Amino acid sequence: MNVLPCSINTLKGLYEISGVEVGQHFYWQIGGFQVHAQVLITSWVVIAILLGSAAIAVRNPQTIPTDGQNFFEYVLEFIRDVSKTQIGEEEYGPWVPFIGTLFLFIFVSNWSGALLPWRIIELPHGELAAPTNDINTTVALALPTSVAYFYAGLTKKGLGYFGKYVQPTPILLPINVLEDFTKPLSLSFRLFGNILADELVVVVLVSLVPLVIPIPVMFLGLFTSGIQALIFATLAAAYIGESMESHH
Repeated sequence: MNVLPCSINTLKGLYEISGVEVGQHFYWQIGGFQVHAQVLITSWVVIAILLGSAAIAVRNPQTIPTDGQNFFEYVLEFIRDVSKTQIGEEEYGPWVPFIGTLFLFIFVSNWSGALLPWRIIELPHGELAAPTNDINTTVALALPTSVAYFYAGLTKKGLGYFGKYVQPTPILLPINVLEDFTKPLSLSFRLFGNILADELVVVVLVSLVPLVIPIPVMFLGLFTSGIQALIFATLAAAYIGESMESHH
């Protein structure tokens, strides 16, 4: 009987964590809303990189691919494999663009924090960094993922989708409902926490030991940043695949 209040509180908590802040921020006033300007700026740069790369990839495709075309085809094949593994061979096709967009945006965002010299650009308050080290970005990525797996389940099974909440026994109804509301929390906090922690570790090491030691840590950060993008995309695909499974 307490499922609805718990679910409402979970959604309220997910909204309220958008106010979580680390350090100072540079704000823009848009209408009646105050937004983190540095997150928008870095997000636009990441989007520009992705759009530019896509334009280059499709500009002049060759029957015998060049090195650049080979690279983009490999990335596409990798995303297709992730989607196919988690969603299933018959259903994965329409979801490749969504999973691919999540993976590429998170991957480029994470790497931009380590590879692009954001800090040479001075702001009145705060500093530029990877978009994914802000909880607003990770929540904004997690919520469409939740909408996607509800949409996938309802499209595939109609109202019968809600039968999964009483499987394998109706006793588990509260737990099954609560699980769906905690998925976006898990996705957003995992990505935000790992990227923020990695950047803080590098900043602390650079301030304490400016040479040698921070470099291997930065390379390790690049590796873990890629892994975090893969984890997010894989979990998103797994949730979509799970919502379309048949329950007996």
